[in-house]
Amino acid sequence: MSQTTLGSKRTFRKRLGRLLLFCVGLYLLVCAGCATFQRRLIYFPPVYTSERVDEFAQSTKLERWKNTFGQAIGMKRPSPKQPAEGRVLIVYGNGSCATGCAHYANDIQSVAAFDVFILEYPGYEDRSGSPSQRSLFRAADEAFQLLPTNGPAYLVGESLGTGVAAYLAGKYPDKIAGVVLLAPYNRLTDVAQEHMPLLPVHLMLVDRFPSEDYLRNYHGPVAMLVAGEDQVIPEKFGRRLYDGYAGPKRLWEFPDGNHGTVMVQPPEVWEQIITFLQTNPSPARAAQTNEPAQPPH
Repeated sequence: MSQTTLGSKRTFRKRLGRLLLFCVGLYLLVCAGCATFQRRLIYFPPVYTSERVDEFAQSTKLERWKNTFGQAIGMKRPSPKQPAEGRVLIVYGNGSCATGCAHYANDIQSVAAFDVFILEYPGYEDRSGSPSQRSLFRAADEAFQLLPTNGPAYLVGESLGTGVAAYLAGKYPDKIAGVVLLAPYNRLTDVAQEHMPLLPVHLMLVDRFPSEDYLRNYHGPVAMLVAGEDQVIPEKFGRRLYDGYAGPKRLWEFPDGNHGTVMVQPPEVWEQIITFLQTNPSPARAAQTNEPAQPPH
């Protein structure tokens, strides 16, 4: 073999080695960037002045919901029909806000006499703080404990908020009469891995929202809604959560729906959901109505 050929091979190997080192370095840099800024990839908080939030609230017939210190923690709308038959706590998705959830109050109150409460996440609209799994759970704990006790308590979670709803159901299983999850997932890590298949997401992700773990401690009725064309939280992750839940459950499927449309259901669907929740008593509802509790299965 000639010296020229040997020299060419050595040059090729050196270039290949440098290319591999560059690719490895670039991959590690991408991993480090995603790990560092991961919460910016999860949470998209709209931020407004308090005056602007008050304008939004007035236009949607919502009012401020405050804690014992007088701090606003969300929005509320009492049922037009009093006394109310129960109360609903709504926890929204990562790009929404409390005033953006007025449509839930409209639709739910059109078919049931429920007081509606909407949690505002830290860092969203004009609420101080920054969003993370810990801060969302802390805010959800406070909000749930401040709910009135005039009847059964229900949870409605959408998208990212389904993980918050599952957390509350698992922590307060004997106080929650039913749960509604729109575009749910079994674990946020699985959803993130789907969107970033080449990165070690399961190792990097800090805010994991393991919904399936939380729901193991809850045995009341759970309604889930999934969309066949959901590109944000693909339908299969909602089905995994549904298949793994052992309590009374019902699945609403919308094959042609997407991540946005599954959140907006007509009153007819909400009537079906509420009927399902009320005809499958949980320990919480049984304690208040003297109905027999649905045993876990």
